[in-house]
Amino acid sequence: MTRTEFENLVHQLGRKLYSFAFRILRNQEEAEDTVQEVFIKLWKMKESLNEYQSIDALAVTMTKNFCIDLLRKSKHFNIVQGNDNDYQQFTSQSPQEQLELRESDNIIRSLIDNLPDIYKVVIKLRDIDGLSYEEIAEKTGQNINTIRVTLSRARGFIRVEYKKYHDEHRGIRQTTR
Repeated sequence: MTRTEFENLVHQLGRKLYSFAFRILRNQEEAEDTVQEVFIKLWKMKESLNEYQSIDALAVTMTKNFCIDLLRKSKHFNIVQGNDNDYQQFTSQSPQEQLELRESDNIIRSLIDNLPDIYKVVIKLRDIDGLSYEEIAEKTGQNINTIRVTLSRARGFIRVEYKKYHDEHRGIRQTTR
């Protein structure tokens, strides 16, 4: 893709991606930053963009994923460097909410630690360290699609096990039919 073609793509998609990001994030600066990051990634991929059937769909998906990553980072406790028990806390959270989030965090970390190594490595790199799929591929030598599948399976396992744990501790019994 040439520079001119890319500039045309930016003009064609810029407003659409910004509107989409703003609807998700509800913040003008974050939406603008998101669109900029997406275009930077697309520019870095310019040689392989011809392989995609729809660059528009790719850009929208990248925007959605970037927004989700931003929301995840802003709504959960972030571990402060050094001690895993130290947390940055939002002032709007009650002590009960802080305790529940800390407990959930500990449970999820325990579930991650019990995953098979292949799942554990990928989920830690993506969800804890915040690396991109490309960075994970470089570190692990795996194909990006393989990483996505592995991450999806790991998250699914954690979701199921967390629900079981949560239901057991709330006294909800599983029913089988």
